[in-house]
Amino acid sequence: MVDCLCRGFPERDRSYWIQALTRLSQRPAVADFPQYGLALEKADRIVGVVLTLYTVYPGQEGDEVRCNLSSWSVDAEFRPYGAKLVTTLLKRRDVTYTNISPAPATLKANWALGFRPFSTGQFAFLPAFSSAQRSCRVLEARPDLAEMAMLPDSERYILSEHAALGCLSLICICDGAAFPFVLMPRRILRGLIPSYQVIYCRSLADLSRCAGAVGRFLLRSGFLLCVVDAKEPIAGLFGWYRPNRGLKYFKGPRPPSLGDLTFTELVMFGP
Repeated sequence: MVDCLCRGFPERDRSYWIQALTRLSQRPAVADFPQYGLALEKADRIVGVVLTLYTVYPGQEGDEVRCNLSSWSVDAEFRPYGAKLVTTLLKRRDVTYTNISPAPATLKANWALGFRPFSTGQFAFLPAFSSAQRSCRVLEARPDLAEMAMLPDSERYILSEHAALGCLSLICICDGAAFPFVLMPRRILRGLIPSYQVIYCRSLADLSRCAGAVGRFLLRSGFLLCVVDAKEPIAGLFGWYRPNRGLKYFKGPRPPSLGDLTFTELVMFGP
């Protein structure tokens, strides 16, 4: 599988894919879904791969299953069979499938398969420039933090798991309520500007509410800029909307909310 992925993505080295598959092996299995994804085999040789990241999310109407499709690679001579890999995975109507890094050449295929955008751009903002309530305080999440008890089990799990993957997991306490955030360090504008990408927030409204306090917390380590998926400029945030950046697609019953990239390839495998 690693050899096939290296052929399909020559810009990635072997260590990247070994880490990706190792992290997939450490994820809890979800029902009878594939642990790694699907492979296309010819004469005992892997000639095609699509990786899958399945996660269960608690919802108001019961648990929801989401699958992030990633790293679709098929050797050139077997491309006519490549679509079979994806269509085989897309048969479950109770699963929401996402593609958060589609190659430009695959956009038409995405639409033909029924994928539709849930994010049409990105909003880059300077959180420290947002107003902050004096009662708000920001804490870095850790297992022994008393304020972790203010969050439901599912969000405590998100914060702890993503912290272990190198993200910055925060809790903003505001007016007696706790708001969780997960931020991932990135470099944008051709890799020149250090920033954080929002991996998890409950809503963009919560992000706006807590942005000032979070921004002041980030200033301590020299970070000024954050990025979040969006469809338009976000009220209450000081920044600029960049349309057609970081397009993200979904297929299924419920699109992910903007600002929720938890347990996707971006975090699990790295940018």
